[in-house]
Amino acid sequence: MKFEIVPFQPQYANIFKDLNVEWLEKHFVVEKHDEDVLANCKENIIDTGGAIYFAKIDKNIVGCFAFYKIGENRFELTKMAVSPNFRGQKIGQQLLQFAINAAKEKQFDELLLYSSRKLENAIYLYRKYGFIEVPLEENSPYKRADIKMVYPLS
Repeated sequence: MKFEIVPFQPQYANIFKDLNVEWLEKHFVVEKHDEDVLANCKENIIDTGGAIYFAKIDKNIVGCFAFYKIGENRFELTKMAVSPNFRGQKIGQQLLQFAINAAKEKQFDELLLYSSRKLENAIYLYRKYGFIEVPLEENSPYKRADIKMVYPLS
């Protein structure tokens, strides 16, 4: 599947929210932290030093992910979602590879993510691309998270 990866544009904010709410409601619930971030993604992600990227086919946004700044040159890979109509076409894998390449290019000190073991395909994919499991802190930002992974950048 051929698509381009484009940076955040304000007209895509609602699509970002919709793509994420869809998968969250399918597998979990939309938590307060999700609501806060998704309600105004420009203010909560972009304006605080993070970034959002989209997978675009023709004029349609079919996937997304964000780098959420959590510390000095430390970022959470988060809010990765692919439209149900486009799943199974390796878009998520290409977004993940793009994210890893961008983290290296931007010389992030740390790239981490939170997930749930319930999402077996996602966990498999993260491991395949080099993420390693680390201890999950007690005050994880997500109730659904039961696994934390980091990508070794150094």
